[in-house]
Amino acid sequence: MKILAVCGMGLGSGLLLRMQVEKALQRIGKQADVEVADIGVARAMAQTADLIVTTRELAERLGDVKPRVITISNFVDLEEMIRKLKEALQDL
Repeated sequence: MKILAVCGMGLGSGLLLRMQVEKALQRIGKQADVEVADIGVARAMAQTADLIVTTRELAERLGDVKPRVITISNFVDLEEMIRKLKEALQDL
C-alpha cells in the first residue's frame, strides 16, 4: 500500500505528517510506503497512491483524485491520525 502525505511545500510539515502517519500505522499494526509530496506534484503522484493524507485546505486544492483523501486537522494529534487511518483502511 502507498500513502501520500501532501503538504504545501514538501518540507517540514510534510516530514512531520509522514512521521505521524508512520507512527499511527505502527500503532494499528499496518504497513505502508509513505511518501511526501508538495501540492505542486501531488496530483501526478496521486495516480500511484492508495491513500492521501493532508489538510482540508490542500485537499480542496487537490480536487478530484483517484485515491481516498483523509484530512487531518492537527498533525501532532496522533489519536486523530489513528482514528482516521483505521476508518480509511477498512475500505481498502
